[in-house]
Amino acid sequence: MSGLRIQPAFELEGITLRVDRLLPTRGTGENLKESSKFRALVASIREVGIIEPLSVFPQKGGKYLLLDGHARAEALRELGIAEAPCLVSLANEGYSYNKRVNRIAPIQANRMILKALDAGVPAERIARALNLAVDTVRLNRSLLFSICPEAVGLLQDKQVPLKTLALLKKVKPLRQIEMAEIMVAAGTYSVTYARALVMTTSKEQLVDPDSPKKIPGIHPDDLARIEHEMRIQEKDFRMLDETYNEHVMALTIARGYLRPLLDNNRVVRFLAQNFREFLTEFQRIVESNALDT
Repeated sequence: MSGLRIQPAFELEGITLRVDRLLPTRGTGENLKESSKFRALVASIREVGIIEPLSVFPQKGGKYLLLDGHARAEALRELGIAEAPCLVSLANEGYSYNKRVNRIAPIQANRMILKALDAGVPAERIARALNLAVDTVRLNRSLLFSICPEAVGLLQDKQVPLKTLALLKKVKPLRQIEMAEIMVAAGTYSVTYARALVMTTSKEQLVDPDSPKKIPGIHPDDLARIEHEMRIQEKDFRMLDETYNEHVMALTIARGYLRPLLDNNRVVRFLAQNFREFLTEFQRIVESNALDT
């Protein structure tokens, strides 16, 4: 092990290159400049400059392949900035580095904004850098108020809309944890889903139990029936989630046993002649891709 050397992926020293020396490796899309993310990127570069260098690979004639940072390069052109900081890759990788980047979650972004505010950075400057309204930046002070730490911990690295976080404040802490667990298990954090969970919450778990539950166009009796059905589905979902790992393990073991059996022509012939429905199910288990993910 002492003789094993880890090869760096980039040259240790970054360089500054003119944007017109960069050769794109993919298109940026016709609607890039109209997107809110691109506008926020332009605002951030205008205010604080490029934070993450572009990734490039040298070519003949002094040109460089742009491996990662196409949107940043386009934003620089939009702002009339001629040069960009770059990291030079030692290999011409055929993939996008963006696929291996975890985008920052709203709760994590909230903590960064609070840290900047506490450090004395003016809200106006943060707003310009993130292309946000100043009031939106200031609202980060109260974003997580009334949400229990356990629920925040479950959702801290998830892409949770701000309105979903606001809906969590309508229920008591134990229900907040339940809702967070259900959303994580389902992989769904939409406002509609969170609102449905709030609507199916018992009055005892609501922060304001006397506030009537209303959905435009739905009669109270129909709403009560929907709530009852949603509670049943929620209970079934939680039960399935609790037993999912056990079922996957059982199927994995079964597949390991079935695979050599189905490699035996005599066994397959016997099942095909006498228990065709069993053979079909056995083949489905063996060929299942879901167990490999």
